[in-house]
Amino acid sequence: MHKKVKPMPLPPQALQLKGISARTMTEHYKLYEGYVNKVNETREKLQRIDTSKGNTTYSEVRALKRGESYALDGVKLHELYFEQLIGANGKPSNELMKALEASYGSFDKWKSEFNGSGLSARGWAILAYDKDQQELFNYITDDQHDGHVIQAIPILPMDVFEHSYFIDYGTKRQEYINAFFNNLDWNVINKRFTRALKEAGPKFRLF
Repeated sequence: MHKKVKPMPLPPQALQLKGISARTMTEHYKLYEGYVNKVNETREKLQRIDTSKGNTTYSEVRALKRGESYALDGVKLHELYFEQLIGANGKPSNELMKALEASYGSFDKWKSEFNGSGLSARGWAILAYDKDQQELFNYITDDQHDGHVIQAIPILPMDVFEHSYFIDYGTKRQEYINAFFNNLDWNVINKRFTRALKEAGPKFRLF
């Protein structure tokens, strides 16, 4: 039986961001708690049904498994999101900068594509490390349990669902993206990248 998923506490610094209000972060955290509850709820229901009666058109197991993955990705992405938003701190490490330059030519070119991805996505824009290709790349997911790339480790996820910015900016998503970048803790992102490299192993690197 699966362990019960427990919510992470919202870092106190996340309520003191510049350009992203405490109200937005508080409401955003409530949504995250809802995902945590739904993961546990769907898993409990899966224990009670006959999971052998599956069907691609409709079945209880299909509905619950789809709901489970949606909620679980919501939990994991939001935990990465909250962890990295504690106020402007640090800068990209030399290793991360070299990797971004190897993939995009420069930090500014990477940021431009990431910004455009954020304006284009209906859910998330994510900087990830592809363990097979040994490189960084941006991708978007419109529905947070669809569109993820296998063997790619999220390094920097940006939530662009309306709940992440509508209280503060209405339809002005670009202003939210600017505020998002201004509140990143790059030390957290650098550590994620270092862990991703270790997880990938000593393959040939492109940077």
